[in-house]
Amino acid sequence: MSETLPSREQALQLLRENQCSEKVINHCKAVTELAVETANVLKERGLKIDFALVEIGALLHDIGRSKTHTVHHAVVGAEIARSAGLPDSVVSIIKRHVGGGITAGEAEKLGWPKDVYVPITLEEKVVSYSDKLIENSKRAPIGITIDKLSEEMRYEAAERVRKLYEEITGLIGDDP
Repeated sequence: MSETLPSREQALQLLRENQCSEKVINHCKAVTELAVETANVLKERGLKIDFALVEIGALLHDIGRSKTHTVHHAVVGAEIARSAGLPDSVVSIIKRHVGGGITAGEAEKLGWPKDVYVPITLEEKVVSYSDKLIENSKRAPIGITIDKLSEEMRYEAAERVRKLYEEITGLIGDDP
């Protein structure tokens, strides 16, 4: 596995090669814009963050939506990224971005391979946080995602999203 990140152009090309819709690509670009802004604020506040990884991870986080629009897009996307020879750091962002993270028990119920599906690194958390603040390709209040999860009776996921949001906003001081 190479640790060399693709360029922004190569990442966008990978989305297109995998037949991601323009809607998904526009969503990925909007998430990337917010993630990079968030990373900038974190860096200004003295935190160490890999900008290139945030940018490429955010661009590719929904590559699995080329095959499915269910929660399984995280695992499918990680497999596509692995097959494309992308670094493990990017694969991890893709598989850990959904629902503020998926617990081991939830992953088992979903039939996913045993693995960690909760964002751990700051880069993983920033991409997941940014994804939860973008509806289609527009910024939206975190309450929309939390309400949606609650309406689906996914209370644990709603709580994880709220905690992730509070963790990142606690670090940046406010929404970028």
